Amino acid sequence: MEELVNKASGMVWSLGLVAFALGAGLFFSIMTRFVQFRYFKEMIKLLLEKGNPESGVSSFQAFSMALAGRVGIGNIAGVATAIAFGGPGAVFWMWVMALLGGASAFIESTLAQVYKVKDGKQYRGGTPYFIEKGLNMKWFAVFVAIVVTLCYGILVPGIQANTIAVGFENTIGLHKSITGIILVVLLGIIIFGGVKRIATVAEKVVPFMALGYVVITFVLLFANAAEIPAMLWLIISSAFGANEMFGGIFGAAIAWGVKRAVFSNVAGVGEGTYSSAAADVSHPAKQGLVQGFSVYIDTIIVCTATALMILITGMYSVTPEGKQPIVENIQGVEAGPMWTQAAVESVIPGFGGLFVAIAIFFFAFTTLMAYYYISETTLVYLGRKRNLKGLKTGLMIVFLGMIYLGSVENASLLWALGDFGFGSMAWLNLVAILFLTKTALKVFKDYEEQKKAGIEPVFDPVKLGIKGADFWEEKVKESNSKGKKVI
Repeated sequence: MEELVNKASGMVWSLGLVAFALGAGLFFSIMTRFVQFRYFKEMIKLLLEKGNPESGVSSFQAFSMALAGRVGIGNIAGVATAIAFGGPGAVFWMWVMALLGGASAFIESTLAQVYKVKDGKQYRGGTPYFIEKGLNMKWFAVFVAIVVTLCYGILVPGIQANTIAVGFENTIGLHKSITGIILVVLLGIIIFGGVKRIATVAEKVVPFMALGYVVITFVLLFANAAEIPAMLWLIISSAFGANEMFGGIFGAAIAWGVKRAVFSNVAGVGEGTYSSAAADVSHPAKQGLVQGFSVYIDTIIVCTATALMILITGMYSVTPEGKQPIVENIQGVEAGPMWTQAAVESVIPGFGGLFVAIAIFFFAFTTLMAYYYISETTLVYLGRKRNLKGLKTGLMIVFLGMIYLGSVENASLLWALGDFGFGSMAWLNLVAILFLTKTALKVFKDYEEQKKAGIEPVFDPVKLGIKGADFWEEKVKESNSKGKKVI
């Protein structure tokens, strides 16, 4: 089973996808004139905008839900595996993918807002929705929805659950099955409370967990500040094959850097589109900008902190696939959260292991909340005009069952399943947003023109010649009927 999954994952994650993800990010960056850099201040400002609590979630709540999915074990275990197989240079390519991916995140999240729908008292949307409405390709939309539901509902959650279980087993000796039961109970309480409860928990927990982890890692890095420049040079020189020790794995550095960056910040995979659609904003580009900012926090801040911590303390080994070990600083310990635990423990004895285990719990737990929300959203798309109560209950049971199985299963199998899932979604979503680039750029141009005119940007799809944005058309009609004409 594991061998079969590894082969499938290898096929999906060929050099083609690495080049596609990098190329798409560069293309979107050029077409938007590097929106992810030009609008950096605007991104932060928009985070604080309040939405309508009756009909959607705020920009910050949507940002927190997306960040819950982005900031996960990819920031701890994923960074370790990137270094293990691609060397320190892989971290540089994680940075490159994140900086370019900010534009991909902007495009996909803007499209999610353009084609969102009203579902009762909340908004829903995401990749299948904008494929159907924007491309008029119902069959493609249904196929993507099925893939996403299977990936987030079955294939991917096990990685997060397993990492939590392994972390607590290594530090306090808690049996993995006990951790699995605890996770099932806690997640059950939250997801049975619906989207609003997920958004509320994410809003409160995500900023706290990210800040807490970064503060501790910065304390550790400050204690070794003199070594940071050397580690940064190690990362950069290894990235281009200029380092004597890691020069022979230049290709592996790029492949694993991009692979783990995509797994961590999921820019271009479509994960952020579902929470983006749930936000209540006056213009789709606003949420696109907010989601572009979340990529920076995930990779440039959190992943970099983890990487420097591992490299400075020397708690890593490098063994490219199919080759002999290049570095063997830490033996008998599988690449993953235990490397990060060992790094913190080496500087703060008696504290590191437990701290990282707790950080992993919060990172992975909030990610699981985001995964459930996404799988429910695509299930709702597939089950329109049907009785969804039974379908949702069935999804909850399957999802929670996979959480328990993931807690006790083999980690390497779970990573292979996760890589296959993320790779599959990346191919599908990137193709879709490339075909809809023209629409996203129209929306962005409209936003820029209104900002330059000193107008608070509002969205009118009819004025821009955009079809299929039914929710916004109705909103414009409603505003006009109340005498609040949309400019």
